Amino acid sequence: MLVKWIRCTVTDRRGFERGQRKWAGLPGEPGFRGQGGGWSRGRQGVAHVFTFWESRSFYDSFMARAHDRLAAAQNGTYTDLRATLFDHRFDVKTGFEPRFTDADVVRVAHTRVREGRVDHFALMQEKVWNPAMAGSPGMVRGLFGEAPGREFLVLSMWHAAAEHGKYRQERVERLSLRAQIQADVEALTGDVVDLEPSWTV
Repeated sequence: MLVKWIRCTVTDRRGFERGQRKWAGLPGEPGFRGQGGGWSRGRQGVAHVFTFWESRSFYDSFMARAHDRLAAAQNGTYTDLRATLFDHRFDVKTGFEPRFTDADVVRVAHTRVREGRVDHFALMQEKVWNPAMAGSPGMVRGLFGEAPGREFLVLSMWHAAAEHGKYRQERVERLSLRAQIQADVEALTGDVVDLEPSWTV
């Protein structure tokens, strides 16, 4: 599965949200698996959208045909758009599905890993982070994805921001030491996203 993560700074909120509804036509596209997104809790006016495709070839076909027509409705409503494609490597918890209806919050962690540390980083994600997240109350599902250039995405869905906050407070520092995160990670950014139900496709 292919994951597309889009983030941008919205300058015309009403226009952007109106345009976001145009993406409701996506389910007719071959290979489309789901889409959802919302607003950053910590950064005013920053929107995140996550789109899932069965494969790169289905995605490329969509981009060549229908994408620009759908995207035109949001022209002029945002700046600083960044889009990154990640290949799904494994699930966090089990049976990831690109559904957003049973979660209120998405936590996104974006990591650039040091040269020669990718295998260790992926192993720690599987052996240290995944079990801790999967066992946390309120964590619904998640995935671990990889992009070229030693870039990784961890996407986790939560019932509520408070539950994610409790996990961060109680466990992240200890887990970071155990996973030797300083040795593996060159750069780490992240955000917590309040899901907008009307953006779910």
